[in-house]
Amino acid sequence: MNTPVAGPGTLAEQILRGVGGAENIESLTHCATRLRFQLHDGAKADTAGLDALAGVMATVPQSGDRLQIVIGGAVARVYSEIMNLPSMAGGAAPGPKSDADVKAAMRSKSRGRYAWVDNFFEYLSDSFRPLMGVLLGSSLIIAIASVLDALGFVDFRAADKSATWVFVDAMWRSVLYFLPIMVAYNSAKKLKIDPWVGAAVMAAVMTPNFTGMLNPKSGIPGITCTTNGTLGTQECVAHVFGLPMQLNDYGGQVFVPLLMVAVLALVYKGLQRIFPETVHLVFVPFFSMLIMIPVTAFLIGPMGVWAGNGLGEGLSWLNGNAPIVFAILIPLLYPFLVPLGLHWPLNALMLVNINTLGYDFIQGPMGAWNFACFGATAGVLLLSLRHREKEMRQTATGALAAGLLGGISEPSLYGIHLRFKRIYPRMLVGCLVGGVIVGVMGGVDTKAFAFTSLLTIPVFSPMTTYAIAITAAFFVSMALVYFSDFRTPEDRAQANAERDAAEAALHAEPAAADDRELVTVGAAAATAGAPTATAGAPTATTAAPDSTTGAPAPAPAPTPAPGKGTDLAAPVAGRVVGLDEVGDPVFASRALGEGVGIEPADGRIVAPVDGELIIVAATGHAFGIRTADGIEVLIHIGIDTVQMKGEGFDVRTEAGRQVSVGDLLVEVDLDAVRAAQHPTVTLMTVTNTADLTSVEPHTGQTVTAGAPVVTVRR
Repeated sequence: MNTPVAGPGTLAEQILRGVGGAENIESLTHCATRLRFQLHDGAKADTAGLDALAGVMATVPQSGDRLQIVIGGAVARVYSEIMNLPSMAGGAAPGPKSDADVKAAMRSKSRGRYAWVDNFFEYLSDSFRPLMGVLLGSSLIIAIASVLDALGFVDFRAADKSATWVFVDAMWRSVLYFLPIMVAYNSAKKLKIDPWVGAAVMAAVMTPNFTGMLNPKSGIPGITCTTNGTLGTQECVAHVFGLPMQLNDYGGQVFVPLLMVAVLALVYKGLQRIFPETVHLVFVPFFSMLIMIPVTAFLIGPMGVWAGNGLGEGLSWLNGNAPIVFAILIPLLYPFLVPLGLHWPLNALMLVNINTLGYDFIQGPMGAWNFACFGATAGVLLLSLRHREKEMRQTATGALAAGLLGGISEPSLYGIHLRFKRIYPRMLVGCLVGGVIVGVMGGVDTKAFAFTSLLTIPVFSPMTTYAIAITAAFFVSMALVYFSDFRTPEDRAQANAERDAAEAALHAEPAAADDRELVTVGAAAATAGAPTATAGAPTATTAAPDSTTGAPAPAPAPTPAPGKGTDLAAPVAGRVVGLDEVGDPVFASRALGEGVGIEPADGRIVAPVDGELIIVAATGHAFGIRTADGIEVLIHIGIDTVQMKGEGFDVRTEAGRQVSVGDLLVEVDLDAVRAAQHPTVTLMTVTNTADLTSVEPHTGQTVTAGAPVVTVRR
C-alpha cells in the first residue's frame, strides 16, 4: 500500500515521490528509454501511482530493490530534471549517483533465488548500456556513407579511397576498434574499482607497440604466424620473457575486457586490503597494472579470443548448415529477450563476429523482429486514428518514430505491446515471416554494428533480401494487428462507447438555460461548462444565461458556502465502518487521510465523486480521483490485494478519464479475494485531508452504492 504519487508538481517531482523520495534512492541511471533506480527499500515505490502518471509508459519492478520506469524518448530530460531537484542535492542520506557514475554497489540483498544470474546479466548490461549513444552514432555514420556508396558518389569499400573517405571510415571505426577500452572502463565502474585502471590494462594490448608484433614482416625476431582455416584470421605467437604469447588484434573484442575486469576486480580489492589506505593511490594501481597486463596478454586475452571464436564458429556453423532454423530462431527469441534485458549477450556476439569474421550474420534476422515490432505499432496507430483514440495515437506515433528512425523497440514494447496481450501473437507471426524470408533467400550479413532502423538498411547485404524481409515482417504484423485489433471486441465496444460519450459531451450544442444540468457531487461543485446528465448524480445545479448574449454561462468554480459540506458517495453497497476497524495500520493511522471502510455486499465498485481518474492500478485494486475543486479521493479494494496481481479484478476504466458518481470502475470477484485470504473491506479516504477544514465519516450504517458516507468541509 502506497501513497498516491499524482499531485502538484512536475513529472520529475511526481516520480521522485513515487519511488519514496530522494532518501530512498541508492542510485539512478538511465538508458535510451528507461530510468533505472536502485532503491534502498523497493516496497516504498508506488508502482501503481507511477504507472498512472502521464509521461510514464510503464514501471518494471525487479528483484533486489531495483525499479525501471519506462519514459521513452524524453528519458534524458526527465532524468536531468530529477537530478536537478533540490532534494537530490544532498541531505542526511547520501545522494544518489549521477548518470556519469554507474549505479552504486551491486544490491546488498537479493530477493531472487538465483541472484547470481541477475548479477551476471546486470554486469553485461551495465558494461554496454552507457555505450548505446556512440554505437548508434557510429551506425548512422556508416549508414550515411553506405547510402552515398549505393548512389555512386563514392566506392566506400575500395582499397584506394581518398583521404577524405579514409577519415570518414575512421569516424565510425573508432567506436568499434576502441570498444574494448570503453567496455573495460564501464565494467570496472560496475565492479567498484578504478575504471581508468581497467581501461589502461586493456589499452596496453592495443598500443601500436603491441599490435606491431602482429606483422611478421616487422623485423622483430621470434614471431611466427599461421592462418585459421575456418575463420580466415591470422594467428601469431611471440616469445616474451622466454614464454610463448599468442598475439591478437584486440580491436572490437568484448569478451576479453569482460573477463579481464572480473579478474582485475579481485586483484584490485585484494591489494586494497594489503596496503594501507594512505598509499592506495600509488601502489594499488601500480601493482594492478603490473599483474594484470601480463595476465591479460598471456592468458585472459587469448582465452577471450578463443571463447569469441568458438561462439562465432558455432553460430557460423548453425547459420551455414541450418540457415532457415537460425534465421527463424533469432527474430522469435528477441521479443522475449529485450523486455528482460537479456539481449545484451547476443549483441556482444555480433561484435565478436564483426571482429573475427569481418561481418555479422545475427543482425539481419534480428531486423525482422525489430520491424515486426514497429509494424505492430503502426497497426495500433492506424486503429487509433480510425477509432479517434487520442492518447494511444500519441503513444504509437512517438514509439513508431523512435523505432523506424532510431531502431529502438522499448517505447513500442512498454508503451503498447506489453499492455495488450493480443499484440504479441500477431507480432510473432511477422517475426516468423521475416525470418523465413531471410533464411530462404540465403541470409543477410553486415560489416558494421547497426541499430536496425530505416536509416541503416544500406549496411546490410544483400540489401534487397534484407529490405524484402523487414518489409514483409512490418506489413504482416501491421495488417494482423489492424484487421484483428489489439483490443478484444468487448473492450473495443466499451472504448468506442466511452469515446462517443466524451465527444458528445465536448461538442454538444448549448441547450436552453433551464434545460442545462451540471452534475455535482453532493451539494457541492459542478464541472465548469460541461453539459452532461448522469444517472445517479445526487444533485444538480443550473447555470444562468449570460445577460448579454443569452447563451448559457459557464458554471462557476465550485465554492461551498461556509459550513456547507460536500458529500462523498459510497463506492459500493455494504456496511460502513471506521478506519480503526479495517485491520490495516496504515489506513488506521490516517496516513492516507480520513475516510471510511465498507464491508462490501457485492463486487461492483463505482465512482464516489465526479472528477478525473488520476490513478488506476494495473492490478485493479486501487483508484484515485481528483474532483474539480481539488478533493483527492482514494478507493482501495481489500487489504494487500495488490498481491493478487489483478486476478479477480475486471477493470472497466483507465487513468485520465473523467468519471461521474456511479460510473463503474471495476468488478471484483469477492470470493476470489476471500480465497486468497485477503480482507474484502473497501476503503475510501480523502488523501489531502490536511488541506481541508474537516472530513467527517458517517459510520455504523448499511448503505447502497451512491449514498453519502463522508462529508468534506473546506
